[in-house]
This record gives sequence, structure tokens and C-alpha cells, in this order.
Amino acid sequence: MTQLEKARKGIITQEMKIAAKEEMVTPEYIRRGIVEGTIVICRNIKHATIKPLAIGKGLRTKVNANIGTSKDHVDLNLELKKLKVAVAAGADAVMDLSTGGNLAAIRKKIMKQSTVAIGTVPIYQAAVKILQEKKAISEMTAEDMFEVIEENGRDGVDFITVHCGVTRVSVAAVEGQGRVLGIVSRGGAMTANWMYCNKRENPLYEEYDRLLEIARRYDMVLSLGDGLRPGSIEDATDQGQLQELIILGQLAARARAAGVQVMIEGPGHVPITEIEANIKLQKKICQGAPFYVLGPLPTDIAPGYDHITSAIGGAIAGAAGADFLCYVTPAEHLRLPTLTDVREGVIAARIAAHIADIAKNISGARERDRKMSQCRNNFDWQGQVDLSIDPEKTVSLLEKSKSAHDEGCTMCGEFCAIKLGKK
Repeated sequence: MTQLEKARKGIITQEMKIAAKEEMVTPEYIRRGIVEGTIVICRNIKHATIKPLAIGKGLRTKVNANIGTSKDHVDLNLELKKLKVAVAAGADAVMDLSTGGNLAAIRKKIMKQSTVAIGTVPIYQAAVKILQEKKAISEMTAEDMFEVIEENGRDGVDFITVHCGVTRVSVAAVEGQGRVLGIVSRGGAMTANWMYCNKRENPLYEEYDRLLEIARRYDMVLSLGDGLRPGSIEDATDQGQLQELIILGQLAARARAAGVQVMIEGPGHVPITEIEANIKLQKKICQGAPFYVLGPLPTDIAPGYDHITSAIGGAIAGAAGADFLCYVTPAEHLRLPTLTDVREGVIAARIAAHIADIAKNISGARERDRKMSQCRNNFDWQGQVDLSIDPEKTVSLLEKSKSAHDEGCTMCGEFCAIKLGKK
């Protein structure tokens, strides 16, 4: 039985107990959330070496880091280093988005070394496999797609992104309204291209029950991907995005009915004035399913600084109810991220997640800020380092004022307002 099926029978599993302790809620709260579909626990039954990851309503906002090769950069050792850097920086989950090299071998190595939940996008592997056979992506068969999904489940992948909402109807909505930037999701573009060339419906939508059977077999969480997400703020909240969201809401209900845990992926590039509305719309259409957002990015003109752009959007999205933030690095839109990029991306997303947790009154979130203020008031430098979201950087920048006898930093020295206030 899956976590959802056990929860429906009133069973509180060991995974629920571990998650409850981690989140400072009761096991019953976790069980009830799973039944209602507002909480999922990511841990494939074949990946028992990791701690179960609970995502959803009333829980700490989680952060995902993307790693993975490309055809231009196939370096498994570098990706394994990125995995370690991401986890050390505080990522709750990591997605292997590799598109270069032996994808199955890369995934297995990452799975073996990871201490956190792992996600993948199976259609990447299916597409790469076809291209390596000197064929076009359009020559993939439904069998090719499902074989790879089964392989991912068997290897222990905890959650998979599947673009089931990219259908003839939703793609027609994109084409009908028109976009500045078209389809920007790799998986979404591959699926739409396959459908166009084969004059057929998306197999993951057409044979959705088969997908549910595989996911249920491994208790693998389905992350219903936003293959038609906007890649420009000009395209946000358009007919294509909303039509896909409506389909995902229907598919989420079918997944729950089959005993499969599900979360929904969201945009993308969204103006700051539309972020909250996007979150609330998703929650309503998808019956409160956990929402996994990329950013969102509220401007398109900050390449090199998109980790900052993303943190701004992520804080607003999280405060409005988003449950899972996919990090964005300074390299977004420019190149494959370096180790430094990965670390900066995770830290930026964690800042956004913490701001969101304060807004959502998540247990313990605001208390940490109160303790930081007390440490500042007492010139407790070590306390400030320990409480900071990035102790390593805090230590590297800290410069205590000699003129103020360490009671203040070199910004104000003897004119430190806190020091003067105490006198």
C-alpha cells in the first residue's frame, strides 16, 4: 500500500512519524493532510536510505536544487559535487535533469550518494535514448516513455515530473492566443513536438491510468509538470497556462482516487502583481494539492541575478501558499550552473522559503528571527553566526570594531546605535 492508501485506513506510518517530528506537528496532522491531498511524503519504497520528505499545507516551505549534465558538459564527478554542495547548503530535494551522457548510470550514482529525495524528468531520458539511436524525438513510442518511467521508479526515484497536461486542447490554447516566447519547458516542447509530428494525443494523458499503476507500485509522487508555463512575464496567466492547470486539477483527482500522491508544478515568469492570484487559483482548481513553483521570476531582464529575482517571487508565492520552491541560480538562462552557482541558488531559495514561513506562521520560523535580534542586542557574534542562514558567509564578512571594543561592527564602530542606546 502507498502512504495515501495507508493514511485512508487510519494507519500512521513510520514515515509520517518521522515527518511529524521534523515539522513539529502531530503524526495525525500529517496523516490527515495526506488523506486530504494537501500533503505528500516523497520517498520511493526502494529509496529507504533517505529521510522521508513531507511537502504541503502547514509545513515548512521546502527547497529543491536542480543538477545534471548537458550534451556540452558531461562530467559525473562535477554533478556529484553539486549534489553535495546543494545538500550542504540546505536543499531539501535534488532533481537530476541530465540530458548528456549515460543518463541511467548518472541517475543511479546520484541516487546512491544522495541523502535527500531525488526527482527526475523521465522524458529527457526517453528523448536522449532515441537521439542516441540516430532517430528523431518524434519517433519515440508510448512504450519508450513508459519503459523509462518504470525504470526510474525501479531505481528508487522519489518524485517524477510528467507533462500530462500538455494535450491537444491546451497546446491549441497556446497557439490560439499567441505568445512572445512560446513553450519554454523542455519536456513540454518535446511532448508538443511529438504530438504534432505523430498527429496523436499525449500518451501520458491518453494512458494516464498506466502511469498511475507505475507510480502506485513504487509509491512515487507524481509532480504534474507545467509544460506550458510562461517563460516571459508577457505570457503569464494566459489561456494555455490556465487550460493546462484545469487538466492537471482533473488528473490530480484521478491520481488520489488511485491511491497515488500528487503535487502540481507552477510558473515560471509571472509579474509580481499576478503571483498571489496564480497560487490561489492553483490551490482551488487542484483541491489544495502541494504547489511546486519555479521561482516565480517577476522580471525577465536580470540574467546573472535571477537567483535574486527568483527569491523575490518565491517569497511572495510561498507566503500565498506555495509549498515547494525550485531554486534558480545566477546561471539561469545563460549556462550550466557551477558549484558556486548551485550554492548561491540554494541559499537564495532558502531565504525566500523562510520569509514565506514567517508569513504562514510555520512553527519555529519567527522564533529564529527573534533570537537573532537578541544576539544582536547582546553583541553575541557567535550566536548571530549560528542563527544565520549562511554561517560560512556570515563569518567571512564579519569585521568587529576595535574602536567599539567588539561591541559593534566596522560599519558604525563607536557610533553603533545599539551601543549608544544601552548608555
